[in-house]
Amino acid sequence: MLRAARFAAVYALLTAAHEVGDYIVQSNTDAQAKGKPGREGAAACARHVTTYSLTQAASLLAANRALGLRLDPRRTAAALALSAITHYAVDRCAGHWADDTDDAPLLVRIAHKDKSGWLKSDPYAGALLDQAWHKGWVAVAAAIAAASRND
Repeated sequence: MLRAARFAAVYALLTAAHEVGDYIVQSNTDAQAKGKPGREGAAACARHVTTYSLTQAASLLAANRALGLRLDPRRTAAALALSAITHYAVDRCAGHWADDTDDAPLLVRIAHKDKSGWLKSDPYAGALLDQAWHKGWVAVAAAIAAASRND
């Protein structure tokens, strides 16, 4: 199978699983708490990222078997780990996108270097940046998983 075709399939699968994991599987409790400071927020975010990652893993496993994608298990695990880590990092910013103080999460402070006006004036800006971050890292993860040693 061509790497480009494998990449396209894996990207589509991870993106679809991202939507399911982020909007259907995620519990309301975790969605509301994942940006809170301290242990409560960290635990909620970890629970969410666990179910999110399991959703992505299940989609790749099923498609790998059904479509014969020949995904390398180590590369796939690395891709899923990257997706999980980057998902956790940005989801800890939930509810903080308009915050331009020194107490804001690091990614929020970085976003304010260039997008501060938008983040403060558009109530949807934070969610859009969140999703752009996720989809960008999903693409990187797909490239990692698709680069099989068998080609």
